[in-house]
Amino acid sequence: MDRSRPSAGRAPDLSDKYTRPCPRIPRGHPEAAAVKTTPIRTADLQSSVIAVPPLARTPDLRLNRDANRALIRHLEAGGVRSLMYGGNANFYHLAPSEYAEVLDFLADTVGADTWVLPSAGPDYGRLMDQAKVLRSRAFPTAMMLPMSFPYTDAGLADGVRRFTDAMARPAVVYLKSDHYLKPATLAALAAEGRIVSVKYAVVRDDPAHDPYLRQLLEHVAPELITSGIGERPAIVHFRDFGLSSMTSGSVCVAPRGTTRLLSLMAAGDWAAAEQVRARYLPLEDCRDAISPIRVLHDAVTLAGIADMGPMLPLLSGLDDAERARVAPAARALRAADAD
Repeated sequence: MDRSRPSAGRAPDLSDKYTRPCPRIPRGHPEAAAVKTTPIRTADLQSSVIAVPPLARTPDLRLNRDANRALIRHLEAGGVRSLMYGGNANFYHLAPSEYAEVLDFLADTVGADTWVLPSAGPDYGRLMDQAKVLRSRAFPTAMMLPMSFPYTDAGLADGVRRFTDAMARPAVVYLKSDHYLKPATLAALAAEGRIVSVKYAVVRDDPAHDPYLRQLLEHVAPELITSGIGERPAIVHFRDFGLSSMTSGSVCVAPRGTTRLLSLMAAGDWAAAEQVRARYLPLEDCRDAISPIRVLHDAVTLAGIADMGPMLPLLSGLDDAERARVAPAARALRAADAD
């Protein structure tokens, strides 16, 4: 793809009312935290892999602060400065009564130059209740978890507008299924400054053949869309579609490699990028064959990074046979990352 071509849409001006800095919270206040809170710009999304970590639990399903802290330190040591807590962290089943506690822990735990991008939803009632919590915190954005049923295009757009108004900042929209939002609808929301990024995670047998992504890029600038399915399609998304940011789950096992992959793709060194990407495919194959969320959760434990504990229902961890399959891939990936 010729990156110099004029795009059909410009990235929104992120200086409007939805992206002004959040009110400063005095140091020592209960809501004060080390987390980075400046508005997120396109360059920020491009500067770090956006990790999508799991969330560790104790055997009685409480938040495991020590294990989550260990994973965060592992990611930051590998160069990651953006952490998105969503599907892999099982925010779908997070109790509303626990939401503020989890967000405050994450904000207090990351380094001062690290962004935390929490999630909300996916249903409208939860979105609006969680928007109240988010508005009282200093996170610069939050991702709207995708609905599977019921919804309409117009209803989703109304939800985005009401959610961003309620939390007084732009959102990350998560596209996980074909034509979840019409391209023209997405463009209108972006033009209003309500979207800081789109996590594009529609899985294709051949990522180079993606009519929906091409239609989206006829309406919005490529820098608005983040490659949201990890290492497997990232090179195609960057090289053929002009995307310039990416999310990853497997970065939680091997952060240095994915950070290197992002740098190589930004430089257009596709051959070297392919060599790095290949290291991730055995674990990605396990995730695709079994479950992306469940495999990643246990892979962090099996690789010896942190004990993530049980998964919050309605999900469950790997069985013995699955763990036996995933363990060698997770350990080999971590070992390669240390070389």
